[in-house]
Amino acid sequence: MAGDFLGVSRSALGRTWRARPADSSTVQTIQRAESLSEPLARAIASRGVSPEQVEDYLRPTLRRQFPDPSSFQDMDGAARALIDALVAEANIWVLADYDVDGGSSAALLVRWFRAMGRELSIYVPDRLKEGYGPSPLAFQRMKAAGADLVVTVDCGAAAYEALEAAADQGLEVVVIDHHLMRGPPPRARAVVNPNRPDDTSGQGNLAAAGVVFVLLAALNREVRQRGLVDTREPPDIRQWLDLAAMGAICDVTALTGFNRALASLGLKTMSQWQNPGLKALMAVAQSELSEATPFHAGFVLGPRINAGGRIGKSDLGARLLSSDDPDELIELATELDQLNSQRREVEKGITEAAAHQVERASNFDPAAPVLLVAGEGWHPGVIGVVAGRLKERWRRPVVVVGLDSAVGVGKGSGRSIPGVNLGRAVQEAFDEGLLLAGGGHAMAAGLTVRADTVPELRAFLEARLAREAEVAIEQDALEIDVLSTARAADRTLYESFQILAPFGPGNPEPTFVLAGVTVRDARVLNNGHVSCRLADADGAQVRAIAWRAAETEVGKALLSGGGALDVAGLLKPDDWNGRRGVQFEIMDVHDPRRAV
Repeated sequence: MAGDFLGVSRSALGRTWRARPADSSTVQTIQRAESLSEPLARAIASRGVSPEQVEDYLRPTLRRQFPDPSSFQDMDGAARALIDALVAEANIWVLADYDVDGGSSAALLVRWFRAMGRELSIYVPDRLKEGYGPSPLAFQRMKAAGADLVVTVDCGAAAYEALEAAADQGLEVVVIDHHLMRGPPPRARAVVNPNRPDDTSGQGNLAAAGVVFVLLAALNREVRQRGLVDTREPPDIRQWLDLAAMGAICDVTALTGFNRALASLGLKTMSQWQNPGLKALMAVAQSELSEATPFHAGFVLGPRINAGGRIGKSDLGARLLSSDDPDELIELATELDQLNSQRREVEKGITEAAAHQVERASNFDPAAPVLLVAGEGWHPGVIGVVAGRLKERWRRPVVVVGLDSAVGVGKGSGRSIPGVNLGRAVQEAFDEGLLLAGGGHAMAAGLTVRADTVPELRAFLEARLAREAEVAIEQDALEIDVLSTARAADRTLYESFQILAPFGPGNPEPTFVLAGVTVRDARVLNNGHVSCRLADADGAQVRAIAWRAAETEVGKALLSGGGALDVAGLLKPDDWNGRRGVQFEIMDVHDPRRAV
């Protein structure tokens, strides 16, 4: 196929390899302006960065990229409502979602108000008993506890019934959210959401924590405009950039524009480890307090913060991120770490059962446009993680439903692939009466379905997503940034490409290819990882690993021995025992001897 990278039209994973596309004139302009190598300039241009945007991309600053808070629909109204409540000494509560983004958002508000001399109360719905987001019962409980105003964060934009109930109780509500909305905003004092239909801020890729961070700037402006600085100077919100970064990275949002600046600058703030909750989690995880990276946020801290909402107490994460009490922090961090260990065991069992269902069930087609699996007793707190793992394995949208036969209802969570808007399809299924509840965004969705309706829901999603999935799967090529050798794949090459960090959706980590390398010392490690060395013809070698690959076509190719392979993957630092080397994380392989 014309344009295939190294002529690879079908790899071990059945994928085409192609060079990540970039405009040659843009590459040359960036290369000259920044004095970069051609591969580096090409990698930047291929991520959609124009010559005019290079400065913000490589050296992001809040001064240049911070949006006007007033560009968000209802942002000024939200700021007025909160400062009115502050001045009136009203009882303010924060109702947060139970994930990292919700906890980070709640902590941002709690810490701002604490700096202004006020303590806020936090309410996080129990995932199993109350479900996602605000409910009439939640508002009733907060009202009974004396709440005058409630701020919902990372939820609430679609809670029409609950917000009507809050209004009927005389409870004011401000909604701060980022999820897709079906139509006009619900009844509330203010609804701030860059993804509401009438919002023109252009910041739809922000996580809720990013929206709250902009709200803090609006609050500071409102304080100054009212002349309240004589009472208390508003805080410098930059000290909490680490919380904004946690939301952006752990909610897997597109790291472009202002959101990229939040993630990049937030990681620098996080590297100081001034948030006592994050520092406590690093301690229980026995992780060194080194320079913070997306790995720390997404794989060390994030899973532990999420563990409370997944299989424990839903408010643990929000409390940890907003607490300054040393004794409470130790207790919370320890409990979250223990819950995360339990979560991993539960997740492993469900993943195996779900994969078995896809592979063995007679009524299943692994090549369907969307895979929907359901099982009795599957814990709703981990099905989202399971859906993500199955999505990576089969490279198509996956919905995992945990059924509760006692009540005849299933809770589901889905993860999608680029080009397939799963959240919109779930919303349409709700509109068709197939769901009791449902919503989300393009790459992730949640739902509640009657158990006897699961087959009908599967058929609806397969039909609704057939064309989108067909196009997306056809275009599911592995995009390559750099052709290298084992000898050149060293620490210098790795570090040179770190100017592109932080990586995530919208700014993918550079993919390297080592062509014609020989696999040496291949062996299977615990959990099915395959470890090996990749050697050039001249004998130069690089350490390599393929995660959870032993039973995959990639693992089989590595373990089979034989001739040279083309290997695609990521360069990662290897600092074990102070060696400051690199490890090649294998994503895919191609055997040139096989016909394509």
